Amino acid sequence: MASPVLISLDAMGGDFGPAVVVAGIRDYRQRHGGEGVRFLLHGDEAAISAEMKRCHLTDEVCDIRHTDKVVAMDEKPAQAMRRGKGSSLWNAIEAVKAGEAGAVVSAGNTGALMAISKLLLRMAAPGLERPAIVASWPTSRGVTAVLDVGANIQCDAEQLVEFAIMGEAFHAAVHGVARPTIGLLNVGSEDMKGHDDVREAHAILRDGGLDLDYRGFVEGTDIARGTVDVIVTDGFTGNIALKTAEGVARFISTLMKEALTSSLQAKLGALIALPALQKMRQKIDPSAINGGPLLGLNGIVVKSHGGADAKGFGNAIRTAVDLARSDYMTKVSVSLQRLVTVLEQPPVTAPDSDPAGESL
Repeated sequence: MASPVLISLDAMGGDFGPAVVVAGIRDYRQRHGGEGVRFLLHGDEAAISAEMKRCHLTDEVCDIRHTDKVVAMDEKPAQAMRRGKGSSLWNAIEAVKAGEAGAVVSAGNTGALMAISKLLLRMAAPGLERPAIVASWPTSRGVTAVLDVGANIQCDAEQLVEFAIMGEAFHAAVHGVARPTIGLLNVGSEDMKGHDDVREAHAILRDGGLDLDYRGFVEGTDIARGTVDVIVTDGFTGNIALKTAEGVARFISTLMKEALTSSLQAKLGALIALPALQKMRQKIDPSAINGGPLLGLNGIVVKSHGGADAKGFGNAIRTAVDLARSDYMTKVSVSLQRLVTVLEQPPVTAPDSDPAGESL
């Protein structure tokens, strides 16, 4: 029997607020059962109650904590930290800090979520600077964890190594792989490719004695192939790759819909192929990537896309539940302590770079 867990939700976050958050709870329960899972919703009680009634959710499933205060989607992180106390976002995170909830999910302001989470929950190990957002990416082999996908625009070698450790722990806990393989995203697979930080991280991961199944550099084409279980990159590159993949998935879906409804013959063919087409649609569905945990915190925080629909938010809830019921926090804490030991040793020298920095 699944262990009981309480998930704290920022009901006012995102582009649609309670309408999607509450519908996301219904979607999660319909697709995954929701046995032993209850929800703590923070925000406007009247608006949340109306959506609960529409979605046929009762007080046995959801508990509402009222607040009128909301962190705006365009509010700067520093402002959110100064003025956000008592807001739906702040209160949702505070429930995790107090030990009341096992995880928090928000579709709200990413910068504010990260800043307030770091302030209230603190980082999981000494020396960690900022959390990283990880995406569970559908591939031809199953799922690949890609991080960072937006929290850290610029990353040094040490941060990239931290991402590798956190990504391995996440993939093992959520996707059940005993010893995940790891790759470092680069413009080529040769040792001399890439900028200094990427090559230095490569040297540490390869020679630093971290006991990781590190497979070296991978390229952009390796993400969809599922060449490795965990792909590490900076948040600038990762966010562009993520949104490109989502855009391509929607483009393919649109083309398929147009082609399969273009004539009576096409419609008949689509009807025959419907089971296979539905399977393909599920595989490339952009909402499947939704729900990126902020790794590295003393608590489980999951970021949902601001524009997510009910299914996307339901996927984010599932990720939060899986993490809350896993040994992720223990595993990543042990691994990060190993990293501290490695970084205290003399630095590993990275190979000279390729002046052209190109991979053709």
